[in-house]
Amino acid sequence: MLLRVGSRGSRLALTQAERAVEALRRPGVEIALVPITTAGDRDRTRPFGEIGSRGVFVKELEEALLAHRIDVAVHSAKDMTSTDAEGLAVGAYPAREDPRDALCGSADVRAGMRIGTASARRRAQLLALEPGLSVEPLRGNIDTRLRKRVERGLDAVVLAACGLDRLGLGSEIAVRLDPDVMLPEAGQGALALQVRAGEEDLVAMADDAETRRRVEAERRCVGAVGGGCLAPVAAYHDGTVLTGLIAAEDGSWLERREGSDPDALGRELAALERRTA
Repeated sequence: MLLRVGSRGSRLALTQAERAVEALRRPGVEIALVPITTAGDRDRTRPFGEIGSRGVFVKELEEALLAHRIDVAVHSAKDMTSTDAEGLAVGAYPAREDPRDALCGSADVRAGMRIGTASARRRAQLLALEPGLSVEPLRGNIDTRLRKRVERGLDAVVLAACGLDRLGLGSEIAVRLDPDVMLPEAGQGALALQVRAGEEDLVAMADDAETRRRVEAERRCVGAVGGGCLAPVAAYHDGTVLTGLIAAEDGSWLERREGSDPDALGRELAALERRTA
């Protein structure tokens, strides 16, 4: 049996795909890794919101699955939309790694600093923490963003800790930001192995039940905020409590709420956004 595993072609994405491949190996199964370029990979200059925001690193992989060009798509769970595309399902979430954001460069946040990030979620929380920051747009893969920090004289850049760890770049981290300081993106730190609906058995052996419970709650919460919401949102489940966040991109207002029901929490966050709009 040949199992074709699709992945973005970046160094991090291929490293993640290779980890997934190891979890899927079994007697009688031959695995072929298939690199696929996404919209987010092709356009490395515009902000994510201008090219589609969530899903810009996912759509082409999903299309390849539906067209039977691949059998499994490996995604960073944080890149996925809040609901699965019709005809597709997440067959496995391997055990989650560090979900936190990391500050590379300076180990603290102070007024007057220049910090690079392309994420509206990170920008909003940084500015709510310290309004005197200059938060500058920064796109590119991890290696590029680390290089640009030096070239542009930035004091720090914010990256996902798990990506740095997976590439053996943990030494670049000055501090890992506690979720109480910066709430992670829904699904951050987790991989999602997506398959065609009904073919979940292809990857079921790689599924971690606790990671699935937490990440699915986070995705549902963000989904319940609603597609019309333009404000940065985040959700993180620490195993006990689900926390949701909504904010203005300029950090002028930020609200955190906790709850046990992802859908109710998402609706509560959406109502907060409407009141402050």
